[in-house]
Amino acid sequence: MRFLPRIAFLVALAGAALLLISGPGVRLELWEFPTGFRMMRWATFLGLGGLALVLIVVLVPGLRRSAIGWWVPALLLAAVSVYLPWQALESARQVPPIHDITTDTVDPPAFVALREVRARYPNPSDYPGEEVARQQREAYPDLDTLRLAEPAERGFERALDAAREMGWEIAAVDPEDGRIEATATTFWYGFRDDVVIRVRADNAESLVDVRSVSRVGRSDAGANAQRIRSYLERLEDPG
Repeated sequence: MRFLPRIAFLVALAGAALLLISGPGVRLELWEFPTGFRMMRWATFLGLGGLALVLIVVLVPGLRRSAIGWWVPALLLAAVSVYLPWQALESARQVPPIHDITTDTVDPPAFVALREVRARYPNPSDYPGEEVARQQREAYPDLDTLRLAEPAERGFERALDAAREMGWEIAAVDPEDGRIEATATTFWYGFRDDVVIRVRADNAESLVDVRSVSRVGRSDAGANAQRIRSYLERLEDPG
């Protein structure tokens, strides 16, 4: 019984370590993203196991007092191992299971330069159609074409500057077509999502549309919509 606090700590530590390496391992291409997700799931199980062991320790008066240096760190590590995956799962549940988001669901910007690259991955380059558009309109009604009160030439320059400021890898710049293509890399898992920006003239103003699409995975957990929001906010307020 006296070894239980240390066992609780080791179990919680294993869960936290598994959670810590699950994403970076995918980013460094040490394993595929399904493996990373499984590691995160097992980190949650270990965290729950650690919490259960800590509870037993706390309920034993002698252990609670004498092993505080073991069970308190175990509690913290186990809580992190459970909370972070739970939070990610809850965030994913609050949005529809789609991964192709655009400000123009009727005539979405099309990939040209990145089309060949995207062909190597499961998710297609072609827009999936009305069913996805309907789900997007319900989940992200705020996403719409951005109108800039300046000519298309200047609007295109601003759109390109904003894309670079976002830290995206620029893949194509076509001023004549009003098209910019880029790739964004997520922080934790290193997922590569592709973005296409279209700038069109409307008299003396510019109309800017953005489309952000994941290369893998059915659901993006809202990442593409948030990326578009952040980009449009930066474009509206370059200062």
